[in-house]
Amino acid sequence: MMPTIAAGTRMHGNPWHRTLFGLCALNFFMADVQAGIGPFLGIFLQHHGWRTGPIGSVMTIGGIAGMVATIPTGAFIDYTRRKRLVVVVTGLCTILGSFLLLVSQSAMVVTLSQLATAIAGAAIGPAMAGMTLGIVRQQGFAAQMGRNQAWNHAGNMVGAGLSGWLGWRFGLPAIFFLSAAFGVLAVASVLAIPERAIDHQAARGLERVAGRPLHDRAEGPGSFFRHKPLIVLAACLCFFHLGNAAMLPLYGMAVVGAGLGDPAMFTAATVVVAQAVMIVTSLLAARFVARRGYWVVLLVSFAALPLRGLLAGTFIQHWGVWPVQTLDGIGAGLQSVAVPGLVARLLDGTGRVNVGQGMVMTAQGVGASLSPALGGWMAEELGYPAAFYTLGCLAVLSLLLWIGFAPIIRPASDRAA
Repeated sequence: MMPTIAAGTRMHGNPWHRTLFGLCALNFFMADVQAGIGPFLGIFLQHHGWRTGPIGSVMTIGGIAGMVATIPTGAFIDYTRRKRLVVVVTGLCTILGSFLLLVSQSAMVVTLSQLATAIAGAAIGPAMAGMTLGIVRQQGFAAQMGRNQAWNHAGNMVGAGLSGWLGWRFGLPAIFFLSAAFGVLAVASVLAIPERAIDHQAARGLERVAGRPLHDRAEGPGSFFRHKPLIVLAACLCFFHLGNAAMLPLYGMAVVGAGLGDPAMFTAATVVVAQAVMIVTSLLAARFVARRGYWVVLLVSFAALPLRGLLAGTFIQHWGVWPVQTLDGIGAGLQSVAVPGLVARLLDGTGRVNVGQGMVMTAQGVGASLSPALGGWMAEELGYPAAFYTLGCLAVLSLLLWIGFAPIIRPASDRAA
């Protein structure tokens, strides 16, 4: 079904297609801007004499900063009518933060870079989700998020492939310049989306629908603490990312440290394999949601991580990138569509959809920020296999919570929009 255009606008033909094309192109180019040197950071710092423990710690500092910023930025996205400008500014800040690493690899500069990148990145997710909801509205949101994420993962895959080749051919600093080029194209893409195409009331979950009363005032922030399905979702995602976030950089360091792969090319391969799987998974995720509901889709995503940890700890080999990152692609690909779609459904009519997206991102950030430090220090003290097994076991908690609270969350998540 073709997604509906925002209320109050009259866009047909080329303007409508230009809006959707601009949205997809934005997701493609912003993917590399958001990631920046991300997957290559561990290898880059390792190349400059850093050890796994401090590398994990500085990643954790950035993760905490992003975590703290997500709820305020989500509230700002609900409030502002300049969502396009938010995307432009945060994209530029991410690029500038990454370039700081080229100037110096001192602990202070690296920390400042991670802080700048994390805070800017905290606003990009809610901003792009809000723009999408404001353009296609609740009825078309899940399907459009599937397309958005397919383009986003394609951008990550292309960016990682180019980064690997450029890093191998010209050295790791070339990756920064590629990120800057993608940033310029991301700015052009967001400016191709007409401002009038975004219904800012629908973007915050106050869509006008015939036959349904509309509350013009948003609910207070205290309502989130009474929303049990949202709390369960946030807790499950926290444990999932506690186990997941450190696996990709640790697996790259484990294989490269064993002399089994070129630093730039192998790191690129870990990203390319996962993103290729995510493209397919994202396109299928909306169909899975329509047929099976959000609860089942997220159950599958949570189940992928314990198996990934088992394989990563057992097979530290160059070829291990295929099964390990395929499972990453399945889990993350399903979540990239299902999580924002579920939050938008749970909070429809509250006027606080993007605050809710920020709340869920905060929970993800808690786990993701602690994961690199936990995994890094475990790898240094106990070895890489023990780190992977432990991270995989932590993800089992997500499964237990999701299954245990199914009577609460399943009816709310699978009801008709």
